Amino acid sequence: MVEKFTFSKEENIMPMLSIVIPAYNEENGIAEIMLRVLKTRENLRAVGIEDLELLVVNDGSRDRTAEEAGKVAAQYDCVRVISHPKNRGYGAALKTGFSAAQGELIGFLDADGTYPPEYFPQLCQVALNGIDLVIGSRMAGAESRMPLTRRIGNVIFATLLNILGWQKITDSASGMRVFRKEILRQISPLPDGLNLTPVMSTRAVHEGIKMAEVAIPYSERVGRSKLSVIRDGTRFFQSMVWTVLGYNPVRVLGILGLAGVVPAVLIGLGLVIARLMGITTLGPWGVVAVFSALVLGVTGVSLFALGATFNYIVSLFYKAPIRQGLFGKPVFKTPLEQEFGWMGLLSVVAGLAIGIVSLVLGLSGWEITRLWLYLLGGALLTLVGVQLVIYWILIRVLGELSQRELLTNKDLNGLFSEE
Repeated sequence: MVEKFTFSKEENIMPMLSIVIPAYNEENGIAEIMLRVLKTRENLRAVGIEDLELLVVNDGSRDRTAEEAGKVAAQYDCVRVISHPKNRGYGAALKTGFSAAQGELIGFLDADGTYPPEYFPQLCQVALNGIDLVIGSRMAGAESRMPLTRRIGNVIFATLLNILGWQKITDSASGMRVFRKEILRQISPLPDGLNLTPVMSTRAVHEGIKMAEVAIPYSERVGRSKLSVIRDGTRFFQSMVWTVLGYNPVRVLGILGLAGVVPAVLIGLGLVIARLMGITTLGPWGVVAVFSALVLGVTGVSLFALGATFNYIVSLFYKAPIRQGLFGKPVFKTPLEQEFGWMGLLSVVAGLAIGIVSLVLGLSGWEITRLWLYLLGGALLTLVGVQLVIYWILIRVLGELSQRELLTNKDLNGLFSEE
């Protein structure tokens, strides 16, 4: 459990804010953004920030970024310039700044002038009221000059985080934030690339970090953007999904599983209705539908069961309670995966029974055109049932392992208390 520090004007405990600016080939705008940050000191003191530290991390720039930043640093004791010998990436530059920061609160923003440092006092005010991570949201209603493609992308990433994390965040990739330094261990490790911000948001959601957003305006950047919509957008998406898989696998795999099971069930119902109407043969599209139902059904159940099993493995790794509920909270009183045993056995019995009955009917003279649907249905039920039983055994073992330490401590405490 991370110890939480509280800041109070009444107790004369006022924190320092360290602001980190990662810079790569930003010679035309770095001095201006640094001076804008420094001008916020009085407003920061007004909301309860004792002092300001400005850290510029020159990430191996090939232009005069370091020299321009150094000119400003020479005029202010609170400014430091840290340089990487070679370019290591946006996230790596930020992490260098985080490690060097001396303040209890850490903020960061880009060097290109798109984010308004004048809003840092507002973000800090929210942080001082008990919030661990405050995001400057470009999507929360303030004036924004964000290009349409990036706006659409941010909506997609925010929606993805809302689905995977079950918490409403409007700007998961915002590059202007303030957070308490003490949460860094909880939200680490963070990537070295531009995907640091969405990964930070995703980790914060799943670590139970208290988050809030402050609406900020967004301006056009100085110079050409280094963000590739397709390449970096794909990286953002992948990193968010992989991060969630490390916390709550059933959220991702379960959604994919349902996406397979639902159409499989609908196709199956359609085939049953067609059979009841006397249709015993299928055209090319009907064959494709049957093939799709079988593949989607088996794959969907496998993914859902795999996600539930992975949740137990994750709980073992983190030594934390098993996350339950595909939709943010348990749907049933007993977790569904704990019912896989009897569900699987029932499915196997039903599948074998259908197969045996179909065999008997075939031996009695029924044509295969009347039996193929029943045989397919029986095979599908049997395969799915076997999968459920296998996953139930895995989940039982993993569940006992996850509770072993707790139960052992309980038994030993009772033994020693009797002595």
